[in-house]
Amino acid sequence: MIVDCAVYEQGHRRDGKLPLEEAYQACRGDGAFVWIGLYEPTEEEFDSVRCEFELHELAVEDAIHAHQRPKLEVYGDTVFIVLKTARYVDSEEVIEFGDILLFLGEDFLITVRHGEATDLHRVRLDVDQRPDLLERGPGAVLHAIVDRVVDDYVPAIAGLEQDIDEVEAEVFSPDRSNPAERIYKLKREVAEFHSAAAPLVEPVEGLAEGRHGLIHPEVQTYFRDVNDHLRRADDRLASFRELLASVLQANLTQVTVQQNDDVRKISAIVAILAVPTAIAGIYGMNFEYMPELTSRWGYPLILSVMATICLILFRYFRRIGWL
Repeated sequence: MIVDCAVYEQGHRRDGKLPLEEAYQACRGDGAFVWIGLYEPTEEEFDSVRCEFELHELAVEDAIHAHQRPKLEVYGDTVFIVLKTARYVDSEEVIEFGDILLFLGEDFLITVRHGEATDLHRVRLDVDQRPDLLERGPGAVLHAIVDRVVDDYVPAIAGLEQDIDEVEAEVFSPDRSNPAERIYKLKREVAEFHSAAAPLVEPVEGLAEGRHGLIHPEVQTYFRDVNDHLRRADDRLASFRELLASVLQANLTQVTVQQNDDVRKISAIVAILAVPTAIAGIYGMNFEYMPELTSRWGYPLILSVMATICLILFRYFRRIGWL
């Protein structure tokens, strides 16, 4: 589905709607470029765009089917970029990922969105307010999109950080809970997030350093700022992975300590109960010549001995921390 098709001339958007058939010719003027936005297009819908702008078939296939690893590839005079968007769902403690695939040419930018991707309508509204940057070509729009995608990583990272803090507190709480499953889920989300952000570092760095001639030198300065934000996000995700590994190890240690404590308590109880059991076993053998059997105080005496020994053992185990 084609969401929007607009021509920018001398930093300003041309009024009115532009049919896709006229987009190719409209961007041929000096200082003009076209921005075409599509959402989950079918192969038939994308075919006309491919023909008009002579897009490479491999990049087109990736754009239609999506679910690609973040990357930057060059096909002739066209740069193909894959971005991963991220949105944190607090109720489920998961990261929802989307795809934005971009074709950048000298006088055009084509964006293809899949899934819960970042809304580019707000990006359009923002860049329309910066004619000074739009005069530098479609690279300025590319910067605005990448910048928005990276900025959207911040609340997602903050949501993960809060959950990690909660699970860390849960591990060291006095409650006898075992958050191992929650830790594993968070590790999986962090790993997927890291695999979405880390591969993007090198392509953005290349755009900031001007390795691709389609980016105006003035726009490269803005890409350096985006690259700095992206690196910080990547570093935080890497630290989350290490922290969760430590939390998981601490949780396993806590479980082992709790199990050892339970074993000590059971052993202490068994030892205390062994005394009356042994004495009762002796007097349960029904021997005829047992002097205590004929004694008037034999029964209360034996009970007193059993209770005294049990009390001594209880206090002993209590003092050494087994009970």
